[in-house]
Amino acid sequence: MRFIYLVFFALSFFISFIATFLVARFALRHNIVDRPDEERRFHKTPTPMLGGIAIFSSFFLVTLIIGVFGGYLLNGNIPLPLLVGIWVGGGILMIGGYLDDRFRLPAPYSLAFPILASLAVISAGVHAVSIHNPLTGGVITVSSLWSAVIVFVWTMTMTYTTKILDGVDGLVTGISAIAALTLFGLSLSPQVAQQQTAMLAIAFAGSLLGFLILNFHPAKIFLGEGGSTFAGFMLAVLAIVSGGKMATTLLIMGIPLLDVIWVVLQRLISGKSPFSGDRRHLHFQLQEIGLSVPQSVIFLYALSGIFGVSALFLQSRGKLIAFLILVLVMLAIIASIISIYKRRGKHYE
Repeated sequence: MRFIYLVFFALSFFISFIATFLVARFALRHNIVDRPDEERRFHKTPTPMLGGIAIFSSFFLVTLIIGVFGGYLLNGNIPLPLLVGIWVGGGILMIGGYLDDRFRLPAPYSLAFPILASLAVISAGVHAVSIHNPLTGGVITVSSLWSAVIVFVWTMTMTYTTKILDGVDGLVTGISAIAALTLFGLSLSPQVAQQQTAMLAIAFAGSLLGFLILNFHPAKIFLGEGGSTFAGFMLAVLAIVSGGKMATTLLIMGIPLLDVIWVVLQRLISGKSPFSGDRRHLHFQLQEIGLSVPQSVIFLYALSGIFGVSALFLQSRGKLIAFLILVLVMLAIIASIISIYKRRGKHYE
């Protein structure tokens, strides 16, 4: 049985890698590119977008051919309607991503596609039956209405975390791959024991890593709107179908999520749109104090990996403590950056 996980991973990796070349060629031919500017985009040449299509296509083909036609995915906790809901949600994000990358849609129009994708998986049966109370160790049962609300808010939060974070080569792709691999390991643990969820997670990880080869600095292709939203969307869904392991996913994505919250608060205080572009993100600030793009990205990979692996060995209360430690780590990093700015006579923004 273990061999099938290697098949899912290897095939999704290979298809994603090949599809990335094809998508990049298509994007260049149709001038769907991200052009450098002097504010946030420091790549030297126009770079093709639409990278999410390569990731989604790989994930879709592998889960359809090996998972459904091969008979591996539908004999456990992943019924066909749920899988179709994931495909439909991903397809909606790809359509929205293509339109946004090509026509630069206004924010309200772009928002419609993640909303529809979230509603698609809710309609397909993705639900949160209960929530673990980290303080008492008990379980809180939720109604179907509150379940839908929780899943919607969770999915939208994760979708926009990866969307807003996508500002430097390979960051979102790599951290999402770390998260997918962690959820793969979690799904195989005796406490969860969900082989079908593990197959989804490893197929998603393979699709991300196949794309990362051309997305790492200096990137030959970018995720684009579809890729940046699909990454968070898939992690949100995987966290729920793997037994509601949202706390684990929060630990892996904790630094990116806290970074997004910190940046959005700064923008709101400054009277700017929370979705406006600037260089307030942690990965940009790390570069400002002297780290290269690869160094800053690998540093954030390491933090996500450390807390992700720790989540595999912790129960609910331990995860809460780990998350509080994560918050302290984030505050310590910010304080260190501000201190370096002051020593250099610069103003932190």
